[in-house]
Amino acid sequence: MALREDIEKQGEFLFRWRSYLPLLAIPLFILALRRSEYFERIFGDFANDLWEVFCVLVSFCGLVIRSLVAGYAPKGTSGRNTKGQLAETLNTTGMYSIVRNPLYLGNFVIVLGIFLFTEVWWFILIGIVGFLLYYERIIFVEEEFLRKKFGDVFLEWAKKTPAFLPRFKNWQKPALPFSFKTVLRREHSTFFAIVASFTFLDIAVDYFAEKKLEINVGWIIFFFVSLMIYLTLRILKKKTKVLDVEGR
Repeated sequence: MALREDIEKQGEFLFRWRSYLPLLAIPLFILALRRSEYFERIFGDFANDLWEVFCVLVSFCGLVIRSLVAGYAPKGTSGRNTKGQLAETLNTTGMYSIVRNPLYLGNFVIVLGIFLFTEVWWFILIGIVGFLLYYERIIFVEEEFLRKKFGDVFLEWAKKTPAFLPRFKNWQKPALPFSFKTVLRREHSTFFAIVASFTFLDIAVDYFAEKKLEINVGWIIFFFVSLMIYLTLRILKKKTKVLDVEGR
């Protein structure tokens, strides 16, 4: 099999199972947690708390990026499909005018905050490199699909738009207005996943690094408030049309 086809085959596999394959890194993750709590050991509890807040803010910046994509995206673009490539139109405005893969950029910023939370430099480095190599294959498959479907239109857009590092001077105003309802419908699960991940991490860090099971009241309140928001939006999405927006 030629290298191009081999990479495409790998990308298709990674794309289909991209929500589950990262779970294979759990043993490495646990090993890293055993060496966590660097800021607390060196600088004290207050510095550690500030670092945790910083990490959460980093991840929520990733959510903001995803929300800017979802809020302007027309129907048939920026989906969550896992079985194969789908695209009714080629979106080249808004976030897609400054970077070709804004959703994956948002994902990267989200997981970067999670990686940083461990306070283990080698795990952060492995996580960043692993993410980039992992999504390189997925992006290759997606762009092959878009190249075949949209031809010269895709090539012209790809020529002037970076794959992963935004070029802000390229910004083109989206055709549709921003829809906060669409953001709530599409990104409520991402929001809750971020909160749940940090809550779990806070408990896991104490357990593996300090050999104690300690539950922070602030994190638990944050978790349950987020859970209520998530469940409310989930019900509204599945049982009503409150979050539906025409053409989105």
